[in-house]
Amino acid sequence: MYRSVLQLSNTTRTNLPRRKAVSLAVASLLSLACAQATAQSGPAADAQQAPAADTDSKTEVVTVTATRRREPIRDVPLRVETISTESLERSGAASLTDYVGSLPGVHVESDGGPGRGQVNIRGVGVGGLSAPTVGIYIDDTPFGSSTGFVGEAVSSLDLSLLDLHHVELLRGPQGTLYGAGAMGGLLKYVTNDPDPSGLSGKAGVALRQSRKGALGHTEHAVINAPLSEGVAALRVAAFNEHDGGFLRAIGPAAGKHVNDGDTRGMRLSVLIDPSSKLRMRLTATQQDIEREGTVIAQYDARTGQPLHGDLTQFLYRPEPYSIRTGVLSGTVEYEMGWARLNVIASSQRFKARTALDATEIVGAPGIDFAALDNNTDLRKRTAEVRLTSSRGPIEWLAGFYHNKETGNRFQRLWAQLPDNSQMDFVTSGQPSTFQENAVYGDITWNPSAAWSVTVGARNARNRQVYGTVTNGVKDFESGGKEGSKTYLATVRYSLDKTSSVYFRAASGYRPGGPNPPALDQDGSVVPGAPLSFEADKLWSYEVGYKADLMDRRLFLELALFDIRWDKLQQPVAFGVTTLTGNAGEAESKGLELALRYKVNDSFSVDGSLAWTDAKLTEDAPALGQAGARLPNTAKVSASLNGRYDFELAGKRAWAGVGVRRVGQRNAGFDSPQTSIPYFSVPGYTLVDAQLGVDVDGWEVGAFVRNLGDKRALSGADTALTAFGGPLRATPVQPRTVGLSLARAF
Repeated sequence: MYRSVLQLSNTTRTNLPRRKAVSLAVASLLSLACAQATAQSGPAADAQQAPAADTDSKTEVVTVTATRRREPIRDVPLRVETISTESLERSGAASLTDYVGSLPGVHVESDGGPGRGQVNIRGVGVGGLSAPTVGIYIDDTPFGSSTGFVGEAVSSLDLSLLDLHHVELLRGPQGTLYGAGAMGGLLKYVTNDPDPSGLSGKAGVALRQSRKGALGHTEHAVINAPLSEGVAALRVAAFNEHDGGFLRAIGPAAGKHVNDGDTRGMRLSVLIDPSSKLRMRLTATQQDIEREGTVIAQYDARTGQPLHGDLTQFLYRPEPYSIRTGVLSGTVEYEMGWARLNVIASSQRFKARTALDATEIVGAPGIDFAALDNNTDLRKRTAEVRLTSSRGPIEWLAGFYHNKETGNRFQRLWAQLPDNSQMDFVTSGQPSTFQENAVYGDITWNPSAAWSVTVGARNARNRQVYGTVTNGVKDFESGGKEGSKTYLATVRYSLDKTSSVYFRAASGYRPGGPNPPALDQDGSVVPGAPLSFEADKLWSYEVGYKADLMDRRLFLELALFDIRWDKLQQPVAFGVTTLTGNAGEAESKGLELALRYKVNDSFSVDGSLAWTDAKLTEDAPALGQAGARLPNTAKVSASLNGRYDFELAGKRAWAGVGVRRVGQRNAGFDSPQTSIPYFSVPGYTLVDAQLGVDVDGWEVGAFVRNLGDKRALSGADTALTAFGGPLRATPVQPRTVGLSLARAF
């Protein structure tokens, strides 16, 4: 929460209240602990979802849309992973941390619970105080703000598994096809299409409980109804999930299971497919996350031990939060023979409300507690037109993308007095607008069946305005224009019909933006502070090998990458204000290995390994010295999963076990001048298991997550440790046992 809400002091002006000098002290403390972020978004992805995988005993041949062309994953010249929703549900995965954070080489930096966090791929990130580097999409629709000025709107979308077909993860920069902010990779939720061929559906319930936690439950239902047989269909999905929570709180706001809450959602989709050439789809998605508290425990940064006991918080006041996401999207696809036309439009509304117990930060005498409230509102509209040529020796793709955003975040730092009255220290509004127009395209030459060469480019023009309103007075507004270009080049060579090698060079960026004036403690403007910050950019170079071996029973994927990052966006303190600056260079290089092996008709194994060496290669004044490891990236991480299908009393049954290992990570930087203090996050190994049986169409399942009940930390926020505050750590959910019952028709 600190990384997103402690920007209040960036807008501090001379008209702040001066009660007992608390306001300026708090402003100084908060400003030095945080930085403005810059977020991303981009154009939509291809509308068609991936079809189901092969059902024989061999490895799956999955079709993805990573390059905007529908092609087998083996033919895509980059590292792409697909995660089926069925496997996620059976394993008990319930959040982004479960189903993406467990992938080797990927880190989900949780900021207090579902819906709040950032995704880090291949070490491309400088911690929670920076803008995210991974793009997020629902089908064709980009999620979140393209700038860091809308705060929570840049949090990673933690979409429930509500009627999802699968999840795609693209590693490495995707700036040419997907635009700003996808410099580390792309996460895409692919939903199920309505099916005009007949009536179908599914309904289910599930129970789960964590050790030391309360009972949680989930109810979900999907119905698919043809509106006109073979031509049009309606698909409706709805769910309700209650998380029982597992943290307790001591102090004035003591309680049990304080991180409990609910997530509810609905998706309605209409498909009209009147001919083999024309296809139209309209989809509305709504999801509401309500939590009574955060999944945060205070730790001692020196010893790495909890300050108040196992899975325990100390609270002067509760820290509830809510996140509401609504997305309406429409796609039209027309096959013209020589090319396919896609027209895509979307409208998005995002609202987040958070509350932070700031009592220990303020440290003011004579109050019951202090609180920092943060309210975020984002409206976003996008439109895209894209032409994709038919298959042939020369293939091409060309598109235009438009994005318009209006955002505002309101912050209030206040205290409750012993007589139950309230006292405001400072209030701040931060309105902003962002508009992007981009043209992009690529061309592919296939000189033979074995060779394929692609080059691509994107040219974007951005315009934005950012202002501040402090204590009801508009005191700053600045705008500007910016142009950015990204490039792509790939070469793929098929060694035979089942294996290929590739080389890929790609660039990515995050937009720059204006800075507010920097103020000193006396309210005067600090000279020499940057009025704006530039876009930071990177180039990635990757070589890889993909193969279906042993009569397609073994799928093997190997990638070596080297990423060069320049002009890192980072927080820079001037007086009592923290601005965003550009300095330093970084490099992330590594190796990734993945395999899926179908031992026989009953037993299959999949595994993945990532070695990532991400470091600063040039001093960055607010981060650290050359050679310092980038935060939140384990050098070594791995996973291994096995599944066994068998018959139980004549019924189809299955059992699975998964082991995931995440090595030691750094929270912050180990450097004396850093604005992001250091903490060593220990590595951990977790074991999960599941078992299920199909009884006359009823699917009965059971799962255990964190079988050994390990007390691991998935991440830590060090923003306040430099000022004597506690380390805010996110513990891994303790051992959780669940049962599920579902039936499809």
